[in-house]
Amino acid sequence: MVPKALVLFSGGLDSLLAMKLLQEQGQEVEAVHIALPFTRAGKPGGLEEIKATAAQLGVVPHIITPDEELAEIVAHPRFGHGRNFNPCQDCRIYQLRKAAALMKEIGADYLATGEVVGQRPMSQRRDALFITDREAGVKGLVLRPLSAKHLPPTIPEEKGWVDRERLLDIAGRGRSIQAALARQWGLSYPSPAGGCLLTYRESAERCRNLLALLGRLRLADLPLIGLGRHFRLGTNALAVVGRKESENRMLAHLFHEHPEGRFLLRTEGVPGPLTLVVGSPTEDDLELAASITARYADLASPGPAAVKVFSPAGEGPAKRVIHAHPATEEELARWRIG
Repeated sequence: MVPKALVLFSGGLDSLLAMKLLQEQGQEVEAVHIALPFTRAGKPGGLEEIKATAAQLGVVPHIITPDEELAEIVAHPRFGHGRNFNPCQDCRIYQLRKAAALMKEIGADYLATGEVVGQRPMSQRRDALFITDREAGVKGLVLRPLSAKHLPPTIPEEKGWVDRERLLDIAGRGRSIQAALARQWGLSYPSPAGGCLLTYRESAERCRNLLALLGRLRLADLPLIGLGRHFRLGTNALAVVGRKESENRMLAHLFHEHPEGRFLLRTEGVPGPLTLVVGSPTEDDLELAASITARYADLASPGPAAVKVFSPAGEGPAKRVIHAHPATEEELARWRIG
């Protein structure tokens, strides 16, 4: 019997190399990607890029869409937030639990990840890895091929499924060894820049504001932290204004997929952004959102713009028009968040 590994695949270099190392040992490898909305998967074209990276090794990753538990983890992580709003350890436990359930479903023998000891200060310390495996209920079942020699032998090593001597001893934040391996095997990979939005100050501030305005976070709210310009409208509402066509498409998608408590605005007859309003806006809040939307439209004259407001079913008219004067730069600065 050829052992089967299920690799948690982020779409980056380290998880790609973990798969390749196991394939080099004759392992049957499948991959799973947890499509977190605040990572590469949440960007336009992100999932396609992740699948293309895995395809170099002949692997088609399973894609798992998170559930509402993830939003609760982001808002109130058991192991706390990092420097910004990143719940790294709780998030990793969540991902391992999801992967473990799939492992049983597809008949895989063990899990593997591209984690490197010491690469990330919150979730990839040696002690943090042990805690994560224990809390996820997969103690001994998670092989980390890039750092295996810095860690105790796992079940797949002890059973002889994997040759520990052919695994690696990478540690720390450098990527030179990984880059050399990629060149050796002719593998291409996306730039490591970006990563989790929750580790960045601006995104963290946006997430805190969403939580404060809405009282809780929903899964459908999390993609907003990486989109557009954010403006506080009042005590219970937020406007997110698209900066480019791909963001406009995403805002429209989020409105149509999750319309409850949301309004979509766009200028009528002239090019301009889409604006998504979330929360519990008053009529004054919607007029303010229309004014902000008009400010970023390509208006031919300084007069008021016709801004169409689309409402979810059951929340006023399906669509109506607000004639709004564009907001001034001073007003934008006063309302803008992050």
